[in-house]
Amino acid sequence: MTKIVMALDQGTTSSRTILFSEKGEIVAEASTPLACYYPQSGWVEQDPQEIWVSQSQTIREVLKKAALKMKDIAAVGITNQRETTIAWNRNSGEAITPAINWQCRRTADYCEQLKDEGFDHVLRNRTGLVTDPYFSGTKMRWIMENVPEAIKLAGYGTLCFGTVDSWLIWQMTSGQVHATEISNASRTMVFNIDTCSWDDEILARFNIPRETLPDVKPSSGIIAEIDPDLFGGSAPISGVAGDQQAALFGQACFEIGMAKNTYGTGCFMISNTGSEKVHSKHGLITTIAWQINQEVTYALEGSVFIAGALVQWLRDGLQFFSDAAETQDMAESVPDSGGVFVVPAFVGLGAPHWDPYARGTIVGLSRDTNRKHIVRASLEAIAFQSAEVLQSIAKDTGQEIKELRVDGGAAANDFLCQFQTDVLGLNLKRPKVIETTAMGAAFLAGLSVGVWRDQKQISKLWQQEKMFSPNISREDSARMMLDWGRALERAKGWVAS
Repeated sequence: MTKIVMALDQGTTSSRTILFSEKGEIVAEASTPLACYYPQSGWVEQDPQEIWVSQSQTIREVLKKAALKMKDIAAVGITNQRETTIAWNRNSGEAITPAINWQCRRTADYCEQLKDEGFDHVLRNRTGLVTDPYFSGTKMRWIMENVPEAIKLAGYGTLCFGTVDSWLIWQMTSGQVHATEISNASRTMVFNIDTCSWDDEILARFNIPRETLPDVKPSSGIIAEIDPDLFGGSAPISGVAGDQQAALFGQACFEIGMAKNTYGTGCFMISNTGSEKVHSKHGLITTIAWQINQEVTYALEGSVFIAGALVQWLRDGLQFFSDAAETQDMAESVPDSGGVFVVPAFVGLGAPHWDPYARGTIVGLSRDTNRKHIVRASLEAIAFQSAEVLQSIAKDTGQEIKELRVDGGAAANDFLCQFQTDVLGLNLKRPKVIETTAMGAAFLAGLSVGVWRDQKQISKLWQQEKMFSPNISREDSARMMLDWGRALERAKGWVAS
C-alpha cells in the first residue's frame, strides 16, 4: 500500500488540505475560504479561530474523501501564509487579539522611525530583511504597546507569540508544543539568520520578551505528534515551511540559481543561493529557504503584495466578471491594454520599491477604454511587478536566470504566463501539479520519515505541463517596462503627500 503524506496549506484567502502519494500525485484535496477584515484604512486582520476551524474542517473532509484516518497518514507537512502574527494565552489557548495579517500597514510610522534612527541597518544586516510593516516583528511590538492583555500575560509568563505555523502546531498538539520552523522564523525581523537564533538586541528594541517566542525547528524533521483525540489517531508533524519556501522546494529548485514565482494573493519570487547569504543592493530580501539536518539553504526573494488579489478585486469589487477564469478571454479579446496601466498598490508597494505609502492607481484612461482593457492591464501589472523582481535578482547575483518555474492559482492563465515570458525574455515552465506549495510541505515531511530518500528522488517527480517562450523583441519589452515605471511613479507616496 502506498504511503500517504498530508499537507496543510493555510493561506490568506483559503485553508486547504491535500493528500499526496509517494509518486507526488494528489490523492484527495479539500479547501474552504477564509476571510480578511479591514477595520480601518491600511489595516488587515484575520480571526485566529477561523484560521484553525477552517483548517481542521479541511483535514476532516479530506480524510473522509480518502476513507482514511489520521493514523493512516505517514507524515504531515504544514505550509502557511508568512508574517501574519498571532498572540495567545498559553494557559487558555485563546487568542487575545485578531491576527495581524502580513498585508497590514499599521506599523508603517514605526518603521519610518526605525529608519530615521538608523536601526534599519542593524535589522538588514542581522535578519536579511528590509524595515517594513510586512514583517512580524513590528506587529508583535504593536501588540505589546496597544493590547493591555498582552502586557499582563507577558508579566505572568503566559503570553505566546507565533506565526500561523506556530498557531497550527499549537492547536494540533492541543497546546503541548509551542514551536516554529526556521524559514518562518526568518520572516519575523527578530531572527538572526547568521546565528540562526532569536536576536536579543532586536527583541529588546521591540519590547518583545524572548520567552513569548516559539522554539525554532528545522524544516524537515519530526516536530511533534498530532493529538490522537482530534482526527482519529496520531501522525508526526515532520515538515514545515513558509508558503513561498515550500513552493521553491515543491518546484524542485534545489540548485543554486534556480528560481520560481508563485502567483497567489501576492506574487513571490525566490531564487536559491545555496549556503551563501546574498545581501541585496536592489530591494530584495535575504531569507532562509529551508534547513535539512544541520544544512541551511538561503535564498533571495522579492515579494509583490497584490497579484491574485487584484483579480479578486476586479471580480468582487468592480464586478467585471463572475469567474476569474474569464480574464484570459477578456484580455485576449483586445489587441493591447489601450495604453492603460494598473498599479495595484492597495497596501503599498513591496519589492523592489518598499513604499508603504503608495496606493492603487489606474493611468492612461481614455474615452475608448473599456473593462477588457482594464482586465488586460491588470494581468499585465502582475507580470510587470514580477519582472522587476527577477531583474533585481539577476543584478544581485550577477547570474543570468535562464528559466522561471511558476505555480499558484493565476499560473493557470495562459495569457498571464505568455505575457510574463515576453517581458522577461526567458522560458517559463509550468508544472503538471501547480499545487507546489502544498507539495513542498509534503516533500519536506515525507523526506524526514523516509517516504522519499533524498532531493534527487524528489526532483524526478517534478513534471512539466507546458513551457512558454518569448514572442516579442527585447526592445519592445524594455519599452513596456519603461512605461510601467512611469505609471509606478504616479502611485508612490500617495498617502504621505
